[in-house]
Amino acid sequence: MSKSIFYHAGCPVCISAEHDVIDLIGRENVEIVNIGVVKDKISEAEIAGVKSVPALVTPNGNVLHINFGASISDVKG
Repeated sequence: MSKSIFYHAGCPVCISAEHDVIDLIGRENVEIVNIGVVKDKISEAEIAGVKSVPALVTPNGNVLHINFGASISDVKG
């Protein structure tokens, strides 16, 4: 993976964190995935190790959980 991936669910906490991540690392360096809308990406996030959103998966595969917006099970519904 060459870019970081930022997973979120569209809540206010997630949107705020998205803006901060983009400001910090640049829009060209991060793929934004709203798993609240794109539900088929939930399993991809889980495989990467995401337990809650918002979370940033780095190019090295590290998962950085940022604040707490929702657990993956909450997003699944």
